[in-house]
Amino acid sequence: MLRSVILAAARSQKVERLVETAPVSRDVVKRFVAGSGTGEALAATRQLADAGLCITLDNLGEDTLTAEQANATKEAYLELLAALGHAGLTAPKEGGGGVTVATAEVSLKLSALGQAFDEQLAEKNAREICEAAAGLGTTVTLDMEDHTTTDSTLDILSRLRRDHPGTGAVLQAYLRRTEGDCRELATAGSRVRLCKGAYKEPEHVAYQAPLEVDKSYVRCMNILMAGEGYPMLATHDPRLIAIAQDRARWFDRAPDEFEFQMLYGIRPEEQTRLARAGHTLRVYVPYGTEWYGYLMRRLAERPANLAFFGRALISKK
Repeated sequence: MLRSVILAAARSQKVERLVETAPVSRDVVKRFVAGSGTGEALAATRQLADAGLCITLDNLGEDTLTAEQANATKEAYLELLAALGHAGLTAPKEGGGGVTVATAEVSLKLSALGQAFDEQLAEKNAREICEAAAGLGTTVTLDMEDHTTTDSTLDILSRLRRDHPGTGAVLQAYLRRTEGDCRELATAGSRVRLCKGAYKEPEHVAYQAPLEVDKSYVRCMNILMAGEGYPMLATHDPRLIAIAQDRARWFDRAPDEFEFQMLYGIRPEEQTRLARAGHTLRVYVPYGTEWYGYLMRRLAERPANLAFFGRALISKK
């Protein structure tokens, strides 16, 4: 019921105007979205980098329906990468296992590049972005979306990695298939972000109970930590962070052989604490004019996110 209400609100221009003008909405957007344009994204990136954090930037926009929209998204990423390079924020450093770990990289959704209507166009656009990133010494990570796109995304990833082996993958622990995908991708030089997953998925493809999702996350984490790749552990859960630190010790992984990732605006004090403790902490920074749709879809996909964002607004820990 709540999900239906949120989705209806997401489609209402009247509600959108109301939300955009409400003071509390501005506070939410400022906290969780780094502005609407490249300049604001660059400023947020510089601030985080100066605090000793790494960054991955997402230009918001998922419901791309035309080639023109897809090409516009590609150009936005090329502009962003050029700005990051000019600002000296893409300088690479060597991570464990020979993996390139840049201060700032980019995350992109293939759906924003045309995946829904032309997979070849999406791959072409992603390849141009990967080539631009490589020329600046940084990397690209392909975000994962709902389960219907998983095979397509992994297929495109495999082809991109032939020329750009540093291209990162994202796997979602709540999908029942993910342990197998972790085994396939836990190879030398493979960057893999493991997250819980935020989309509303049917029971036959995804675990529904939070405890089952957590158990799957730990199993997947063990596979990645035991492998030869570079795990990127995306979680705000203190229990999972503690387990990850324990697993790193168990598998004899140095701090530069894996990283933690958290969302922009969520637990910033914990982000700084982990970085000061010697861990690589990468902040996922969304920006762009489509923030309304981004936030509403995150809430609709899992209404429990409403409480999650609410708690984050009043807490920095």
